[in-house]
Amino acid sequence: MPLSTIPTAFSLPTAAPSVLQHKQVNLNSNFGGSRRVAMNKIGRDVEFGVRSVSSSIPFDVPFPGDYEELLDQAKEATQIALNDGIQLMEIEFPTAGLESVPGDGEGGIEMTGSMQLIREFCDLLVVPEKATKTRIFFPEANEVQFARKSVFGGASFKLDYLTKPSFFQDFGIVEKVKMVDRVKEEDELFIVGYPYFNVNEMLVVEELYREAVASTARQMIIFNGELDRIRSGYYPSFFYPKLAQLSKTLFPVMETVYYIHNFKGRNGGALFRCYPGPWKVLRRLGSRYVCVHQQEEMPTLKEVALDILPSAA
Repeated sequence: MPLSTIPTAFSLPTAAPSVLQHKQVNLNSNFGGSRRVAMNKIGRDVEFGVRSVSSSIPFDVPFPGDYEELLDQAKEATQIALNDGIQLMEIEFPTAGLESVPGDGEGGIEMTGSMQLIREFCDLLVVPEKATKTRIFFPEANEVQFARKSVFGGASFKLDYLTKPSFFQDFGIVEKVKMVDRVKEEDELFIVGYPYFNVNEMLVVEELYREAVASTARQMIIFNGELDRIRSGYYPSFFYPKLAQLSKTLFPVMETVYYIHNFKGRNGGALFRCYPGPWKVLRRLGSRYVCVHQQEEMPTLKEVALDILPSAA
């Protein structure tokens, strides 16, 4: 997937809303290739065994200029969260372009893009000797087969699946997979890739967390799960009571360590978070960004779209 480059935004610490300047960044997206890390580094030992060249992330992290910088930021944020002992983490960002919104890209292409980015992210985060202790879950068994033949070919990461297609797959019916049977004793980190195509996938993720993470020393990352669908009530609770319940059971114990959600239209902008920093609402003005609001807790997308961004116009 070609990884595009867009203007980078920097927030200036002034009393007035900060104007975010931009720069262009050259991109080399080869897996495992040399990378420029966007932030100053200090040594940091992580029990899980992530790469030791960590950094302290300032609260004023710039909006990424391209996917290379994004992955650097996401890796640094995740590394700090792992250090902090957070067991359940979320990473969410658009894959059809850094200014895109869900639906801008065709579903299959977006999923393949997420698979590529997961591989790059894991190569950045996990030291080679811990790769076999990292289990990456994809939505279905056939996704695992595709990953092994393409993006994850030759990798030492353990690849697994959440659901198994059945004869009635066209009707949205898949075979139940008992998650505790998928887990091995030596597993230390789970990464769950894009569990949103079928509503059962997130229920299986909750089962995986409850039975194999919560009472252990393991940690888990949900990567591009489009959890905003559940947060925003996209699935009516009357028809999807178990899915809606995740907002009360799973989400409160989850930390969003890296997040970008774009808003288009007249009051265009983005909701941006890089752990451990605050949630920031950025208004897009051509190739510039203006930080118009920040807070410690995640605002709802409705609040950003209907209140915060319009009031900053």
